[in-house]
Amino acid sequence: MPATVIVGAQWGDEGKGKIVDLLAQQSDVVCRYQGGPNAGHTVIAGGETFKFRHLPSGILSGKTSVLGAGCVVDPAVLLEELDGLEERGISAEPLRISGNAHLIMPWHIAIDGAGEKRLGKLQIGTTRRGIGPAYADKAARLGIRVQDLLDPKILRQKIETALAEKNIWLERVYEHEPFELRAVASRYEGFAQRLRPFVADTSLLVDAALRDGQDVLLEGAQGTLLDLDHGTYPFVTSSNPIAGAAATGIGIGPTRIDRVLGVSKAYVTRVGAGPFPSEMEPGLAAQVRELGQEYGTVTGRDRRPGWLDLVALRYAVRLNGITSLALTKLDVLSAFDELEVCVAYRLPDGTETRDFPAHQSDFHHAAPVFETVPGWAEPLDECATLDDLPGPARAYVERVERELGVPVELVGTGAAREQVLARS
Repeated sequence: MPATVIVGAQWGDEGKGKIVDLLAQQSDVVCRYQGGPNAGHTVIAGGETFKFRHLPSGILSGKTSVLGAGCVVDPAVLLEELDGLEERGISAEPLRISGNAHLIMPWHIAIDGAGEKRLGKLQIGTTRRGIGPAYADKAARLGIRVQDLLDPKILRQKIETALAEKNIWLERVYEHEPFELRAVASRYEGFAQRLRPFVADTSLLVDAALRDGQDVLLEGAQGTLLDLDHGTYPFVTSSNPIAGAAATGIGIGPTRIDRVLGVSKAYVTRVGAGPFPSEMEPGLAAQVRELGQEYGTVTGRDRRPGWLDLVALRYAVRLNGITSLALTKLDVLSAFDELEVCVAYRLPDGTETRDFPAHQSDFHHAAPVFETVPGWAEPLDECATLDDLPGPARAYVERVERELGVPVELVGTGAAREQVLARS
């Protein structure tokens, strides 16, 4: 059986957690293939709200839940999250963590925060949770991995080696207090005792599941436009959320994947700094922010709402090989008689393009070309299938399908797990 990738088609916060939670009901294994505790997934099930930072959304359904080698793991955050689930009667037993995933260490968090502060007005807008510095050490081959927790001698040696360099940077460049070897080693040895039962060869586990004909979901954090290589650099994350990274992040071949479900809001939001062509004017943005509760799951930061951007979505379809789309939060747009849709960008030289600009300068100065379409100004609570949508709402969904050349498979009409429409 093939694996299915669930990928964010915008700047993250598209509602992937809800879609993964929904599809997890019919799946056997749910894997997260990249990112760290800087990206949250909110799931509402049985009247309860769950906000995940590290854990794959499948943990609620008791499915085998994998953190792959492409993730960076903060043990303190992960254990806090597991304890929170146990307190609510949900077992952490299904969790499996790749021994090849890298650890977020205290100096990563310190450097992340201090580095952003030094940038001043040029800040990228990171969550200051150490994600970027952890990935930087991974690329520099200086990282400490989850499997290092299993050997106290190796763990202490690696911490000592890292601190010999990091403490110099912290003191001389960032004016931060140095970390003490014994304290850090003791703390992480404590984490090791609790995390040891969850560490596994997750590549082998997922491969075996696929060979046995099980259904496997692969979920990414953040979204396409935050991809390190293909996003709106430098206002991006430090890993690759796009679907192509699912195979490397979990450790399976790309031929095992033949379905890519993109998740997009019926409008768009982004968090932090960076250009945003279809951004709404402040008054309207504030209204949408309240209607859609557009606040960061992890940070609580205000999200910046904008009208649906078909140029960026078309780019996401191309980059990810999206085979179908889930369109979330359509109900938020029920408040408006008319809607704007960004159908093209006007570039600095006056030309218009329907394709995402390849050069940063063009994108940073792109102006949106909007088309006005009818709204429906009525609630969607009573709709049971896509065919039940009001005419203008159905036309809105069909417009997205025509523009992107892919079917809209699911439509979200509310926050709860059950408020998702499928084709009849």
